[in-house]
Amino acid sequence: MQTQKVTDHIVNWLKDYATRAGVKGYVVGVSGGIDSAVTSTLCAMTGLEVLCVEMPIHQHKDHVTRAQEHIKQLSKRFENVKDVRSDLTPIFDTFVESMPTEEMTPQVALTLGNTRARLRMTTLYYHGGINGLLVAGTGNKVEDFGVGFYTKYGDGGVDVSPVADLLKSQVYKIGEHVSVPESIMKAAPSDGLYGNEITDEDQIGASYDELEWAMEQVSKGKKVDDFVGREKKVFKIFIDFNTRNQHKMQPIPVCEIPYKYLT
Repeated sequence: MQTQKVTDHIVNWLKDYATRAGVKGYVVGVSGGIDSAVTSTLCAMTGLEVLCVEMPIHQHKDHVTRAQEHIKQLSKRFENVKDVRSDLTPIFDTFVESMPTEEMTPQVALTLGNTRARLRMTTLYYHGGINGLLVAGTGNKVEDFGVGFYTKYGDGGVDVSPVADLLKSQVYKIGEHVSVPESIMKAAPSDGLYGNEITDEDQIGASYDELEWAMEQVSKGKKVDDFVGREKKVFKIFIDFNTRNQHKMQPIPVCEIPYKYLT
């Protein structure tokens, strides 16, 4: 990958899109992870207004520390960067208390995690709306178009997706190129919705390197039975996630009524 050219291309694309949309810049949710760090840095490099938003919800201190470290260094490097902290823990707790009490099953835990992501989406659009900014998404290609590892109308609810055509490994290369803090570069990827100890790999069952491999095999027309051992397991994980999450990746289905029924 030609890192400098890819970086310049994304920065120019972001600047051009905002200019044509008639907005001042971008708002980005900063979580302490590599994707949000790279996205917010690329937005900052446009020279347009950038608002970094922290949105903790019972957040682990490691995530908070990394997010604050990134925002601090980004603000020093770019005068166009501002930040705000919206603590959503009380809102989340109030929401949960207003819902029927449920036994904590895996499905309930998943639903609560998605609820956190949707509260954050609403918060980003609030800050974007009052400041004339677009919401920049942070999803990468493996998450958005490979396994669908994001929340519909949560972190999937954005105006633009600057790094969605980059694999996770390529996001890391951009991160190194644009000087993302070392603590973020080394941290195990985690969505932060279920505690710091639960990584993306824990949830998915495969690493991003393995998922990228599986994604490449699909593009070559490979099938599950073409592999054995760990490769077969990883390939099946990828296919299962991809199939199950197509509802996120495809446009919302519209029931088209036959014209003759409407006349």
